[in-house]
Amino acid sequence: MTQQKVSMWMQAASAIVIGFGALIALGAHPDLNGILVFLADVMIWPYDGAQTGETSEFRLLSAIAGGVMVGWGLMLWILSGRGMREAPELSKTIILVSLWCWFIVDTTGSIIAQAYLNGLGNALFLAAFVLPLRALKY
Repeated sequence: MTQQKVSMWMQAASAIVIGFGALIALGAHPDLNGILVFLADVMIWPYDGAQTGETSEFRLLSAIAGGVMVGWGLMLWILSGRGMREAPELSKTIILVSLWCWFIVDTTGSIIAQAYLNGLGNALFLAAFVLPLRALKY
């Protein structure tokens, strides 16, 4: 796969990270957290309405996690574009290290929290970055 195709694919995946981060950040506002509450209820199976998003802890962690995801997504976007053009090997290393660290921490925490579907989603998301990077030809 050419560097340009890898870059375009990864920037699309980065845009998804940014969008999902913004969605999570909306969870900080009780009137805007419906989609996030629904996703949490689906991830923490069974779907039973037990997750409400009404606690201040939920809202705080939504704000923090959403902000971190938006920032990480922007970093991935820049590394996938300009970084890949100017320093492809370094960019690839930074992206892979950050992805694997995220995957291990997030998936382990999801399993501990019995949110197994999030672990599956994490694996699909990881593949969206790792597979193009593996196909990258310098």
